[in-house]
Amino acid sequence: MKLKRYEGNPILKPKPENEWESETVFNPAVVYDKGLFHLLYRAMGRDGVSRIGYAVSVDGFKFFRFDKPIFTPKQIQEPRGCEDPRVVKIEDTFYMTYTAYSERGVRIGLATTDNFIQWKRYDIEWAERNDKDAVLFPEKIDGKYVLLHRPMHKEPMGIWISYSDNLADWYGQQEVMGPGEEGGWDGWKIGAGAQPIKTEHGWLLIYHGVDTEEVYRLGVAMLSLENPSKLLYRYPEPILEPEMDYELRGDVPRVVFTCGACEVRDKYYIYYGGADSVICVATVGKEEMLEPYRMRTSLYHG
Repeated sequence: MKLKRYEGNPILKPKPENEWESETVFNPAVVYDKGLFHLLYRAMGRDGVSRIGYAVSVDGFKFFRFDKPIFTPKQIQEPRGCEDPRVVKIEDTFYMTYTAYSERGVRIGLATTDNFIQWKRYDIEWAERNDKDAVLFPEKIDGKYVLLHRPMHKEPMGIWISYSDNLADWYGQQEVMGPGEEGGWDGWKIGAGAQPIKTEHGWLLIYHGVDTEEVYRLGVAMLSLENPSKLLYRYPEPILEPEMDYELRGDVPRVVFTCGACEVRDKYYIYYGGADSVICVATVGKEEMLEPYRMRTSLYHG
């Protein structure tokens, strides 16, 4: 199973006339709502500070982008930048998690909006500061907010889960997935990529895996609907790896990195950064994506 790249990639490139996104645009989040693809993306100018831009599309390929960032760093919380947004809609509110970068390291940032322009920030209390790759599930589970993230002090570097009743206090941290086989494509470290997508079989999770040569690829796994800390299945091969020039060469070479995916008309749209420089999209049919899991469970119960 492989994702199919859009032949018009990259769909977004740096805009030299906009200082804040003049150098790189990458690592996009997406949410599909009311017939529109809403894209939030990380952008950097010559000052080296990450800000978050916004673009919108009807077909998922051609985007209209705003000329100004819609989310900028606060001097106290993240003076060095807001990185790698992920976004979900829970009831009538959009929730954005992001990596807040300061002199003291990185931590998880959280903000909400109902229009992608005005944002409310939340203060998240963590025992450890260095944490990233955070993404919320798009609905509450057993009345709780559920978050995937990667504590950077944990070894090996894998995907963890936490729960909250109020978006401020988080508890129940435990590892969901660790790196794959030593020497393999995801054998060094992994992190949550796109927001989990609900299917009839479980929560579909597209994640990134990194090998010892620091090549970033995308993989896919399935988590239990009722207990998302339970890993049901992990596809053994990457579903996307750096092959095109815009993925092999850039600010950070040999990288495909997703922060967002959505299901539209029986197809999954996966948005990703190429070489930390441009924004791309790939697609796959829902049936094709879920077939390996169906085959596995059929054999298991047969």
